[in-house]
Amino acid sequence: MSNGSFPPESGRRGGTLAIVLAALIPTCCVAFWLLSSSPGGSKDDDADGGSGSTAPSASSPSATASPSSGKPLQGKVVVIDPGHNPHNRDHPSQIARLVDIGTNEKECDTTGTATNSGYAEASFTLDVARRVRTALEARGATVRFTQDGDRPYGPCVDERAEIGNKAHADAVVSVHADGAAAGQRGFHVILPKSVRGGGADTSAITAPSRLLGERLRSRFAKATGSEPAQYIGDGSGLDVRGDLGGLNLSTVPKVFIECGNMRDPQDAAELTDAAWRERAGRGIAQGITDFLNE
Repeated sequence: MSNGSFPPESGRRGGTLAIVLAALIPTCCVAFWLLSSSPGGSKDDDADGGSGSTAPSASSPSATASPSSGKPLQGKVVVIDPGHNPHNRDHPSQIARLVDIGTNEKECDTTGTATNSGYAEASFTLDVARRVRTALEARGATVRFTQDGDRPYGPCVDERAEIGNKAHADAVVSVHADGAAAGQRGFHVILPKSVRGGGADTSAITAPSRLLGERLRSRFAKATGSEPAQYIGDGSGLDVRGDLGGLNLSTVPKVFIECGNMRDPQDAAELTDAAWRERAGRGIAQGITDFLNE
C-alpha cells in the first residue's frame, strides 16, 4: 500500500456503507417518482394499460375513436337501382305487362336505350352502380342492389321501389342514361313530384329527395366535369316528375340520375369511357355521402 494508506477495519467499512445507502435511497425514490409522474413518463406505462394508468384525456384517440372511426357512413343503408336489366330484351312479354304505379299503370320495365355503337344503357348502369357500391362500402355503408345482372329480367318498377322501402334505406339512387336527340347533352337528376293516389304518397319524401338530388347534382358535376342538361329542367340539372313508379311508390328518399345522353356522340364518348365512369361513380357516391352526413 502506497502513500501511507491503511485498509479500513471491517466494522468501519460496514458502518460507512450503511450511512451512504441511507442517504441515497430517499433521493433515488424522489427521482423515480418525478420521472414516472411527468407528462413524458415511461413508454412502457402507456403500453401496458395497468390498473395504475390514468384515464385518457378528451383529446386522446382512445377517448374519441371507436372501431368504426373513419367510416362516415357506418350504420347507413343505401339502395342502388341500376336502371333496366341486360336481359330485359330476352323477355319482351314479361317486361311489357302493366303494373300499378299508384297514379296509373305503366310497363313493368323497358330495355333502356343505347349508344349508336350499341353500348346498352343496362350495361352502363350496372358498371357505374358497382363503382358507387365500392366507394360507399369503403365508407362503411350497407349497400343493396335492386338487381346485379343476376335476374332473368326486371325487377318491375313497383318492385324496385319496394326493395328500397323494405330495406328502410336512408337513400336510394336509380342510375340511368338518357336517350334524347343528338345534340342534346348533359346530365340531370329526376326528383319525385308530390303525388297521392292509389298506393302512391310521396308527401313525406319530396323534401329530403330534393336535398339528395341537389347534393348529387353538385358532386356529379364536379367529379365528371359534365354540365347540367339544357334540354330539360330549364338547365337547372333537376327535373320533377310524377309519372315514374320507382319514385311514386317510394317511401324513402329517392332520385334518378340520368348521367348523360347516350344518343349524342360527345356524351356517348364519355359514357363509354371506363375512366369517366369511375369518376361518375365517385361523384354519385360523394353526393350520397354529403346527403347522409347533413
